[in-house]
Amino acid sequence: MGEFLWASRDSIVLSPISKMRSTSGQLFVAATLFAIGLSTPLLAYAPLGHEIVGSIADERLANTPTAAKIRTLLDGLSLEKAAVIADEIKGWDKKGADDPKAFHYFAHPKIDRQLRDFWRANQPTHDANSAMPSHHWFHYVDVPVVRMEKYADGKAGRSKWDIVHMIPYCLEVLRGRVSEQNERKITKPVALILLAHYVADIHQPLHVGAEYFDAQGRTADPDKDKSALADEGGNTFTLELSDEPPRGRGIRKKKLHGFWDYDAVNALFPDVPSPLRKSELQAQIEPLKKQLVYEMATHEPLNWRMPASIDIHNYAELWADEILPVAREAHERLQFINVHPQQEEDRVVAAGEADEKPQPDRMGYRAWATEVVREELHKAGWRLADLLEKTLR
Repeated sequence: MGEFLWASRDSIVLSPISKMRSTSGQLFVAATLFAIGLSTPLLAYAPLGHEIVGSIADERLANTPTAAKIRTLLDGLSLEKAAVIADEIKGWDKKGADDPKAFHYFAHPKIDRQLRDFWRANQPTHDANSAMPSHHWFHYVDVPVVRMEKYADGKAGRSKWDIVHMIPYCLEVLRGRVSEQNERKITKPVALILLAHYVADIHQPLHVGAEYFDAQGRTADPDKDKSALADEGGNTFTLELSDEPPRGRGIRKKKLHGFWDYDAVNALFPDVPSPLRKSELQAQIEPLKKQLVYEMATHEPLNWRMPASIDIHNYAELWADEILPVAREAHERLQFINVHPQQEEDRVVAAGEADEKPQPDRMGYRAWATEVVREELHKAGWRLADLLEKTLR
């Protein structure tokens, strides 16, 4: 279970507006920024990985008939901006999309209305038996990494609402094979917005593979032990790395999931000083992001193409199978300690600590994860462009 920066899964990255609601003046500023068309990112890093993937696809599709169709469907929004929306709407979760203080995409009223309909039809819940799926479920799948297996090899951690199913569902809406009047309220613009996000998510290891633990905190096979608890994408595990500087008083350990969402992506820009104010950070990171996107868009990544004999409907499953060994290694490079069941709102989860283990290759976890992120973002951008080109013919 997980979410790249790519973004956190159940520990929600709140929308920019919901973090700025403390005064009417702040609300006005935030609303104004949305009203001018999402042209100014308000969070320095949370959407960065998704923006990179969307930007690569924008570059790959520039001046093509596909780009023109995308502009029409998205009311002028770029894929870079659209790619973060599936996380931004999590800002509606606490008080609902109809709360008077909830943010709007004022510059795009039709899309705003359709996104609200989508949120209402897929409201957040942890009840696995709910007739209405949570829109959070669409971002990930929890295939056990306890053994080497592919998505189709088992049942545990999968569902008809997981990312492997939702990517083709959105494709079928865009292709006109599923009506826009579907029960999930996924219209063609919403389908495109979701695809721009989900294609990045499925290239994040912790969005696809999960570790499971028994009541004694030992790794377990959920197909054999039905009571085994998943690691919640690392959201309930703290992470200790060998290269971590000493923490000052009051500084908490980071979460494993947060490391993949933030640190591993931030490490693509090692020369950006820290800490900085968000405005200063944004000013420094933007030109570096553009340079990275240009390099990735103009240099073909290795092994990104799908076999010509495979229909695009099946791409998501192949992508999941491809990332699963990486997800397994992302867990094998760590030692899980003090693992215990923990009550989390209306469910019990596995919680504990993840410590970096020395590796034979002597490559630290941070350096290894950063290389994974670089490769996966690169492939995801090219694959998103290719997928949309084939879908919107």
